[in-house]
Amino acid sequence: MKKVALAVAILFVAATGVSAQILDPVKWQFGAKKISDGEAVVFMKATIEDGWHIYSQHVEEGGPIKTSFAFAPSADYALVGKPAEPKAKSKFEQAFGMDVAYFDKEVVFQQKVKLKKGTTTVRGTVEFMACDAERCLPPDEVEFAVAVK
Repeated sequence: MKKVALAVAILFVAATGVSAQILDPVKWQFGAKKISDGEAVVFMKATIEDGWHIYSQHVEEGGPIKTSFAFAPSADYALVGKPAEPKAKSKFEQAFGMDVAYFDKEVVFQQKVKLKKGTTTVRGTVEFMACDAERCLPPDEVEFAVAVK
């Protein structure tokens, strides 16, 4: 009888584990384009599922986790300024008690780099938080490596 109860318990856990949904509403793509022999632009594109959004890089203290980029140091290139972003939408979010800047559907961030040699790979991470009308997911981090040729 104990073996039957154990088997039923294992099947129940397995069945509920299969039905659990993993939310992943943001997909990232990365690319680069040379704009001259000595400069390139790295593109970081987020495609966001309907009903979800991510936040701007420019969110005040006390607000949600803002989107941020960290680039690995390299002797092959130097960052020129900070990542650029298009104009964000803004709305008051009760959960944070403030207006917050956000993006939905898709957004492309751009980082200009000064090249110290002809070809290189720009590596880094992006950290972001995705929310919908009911919940926010824990912050996520995605690594990237973009070849600049």
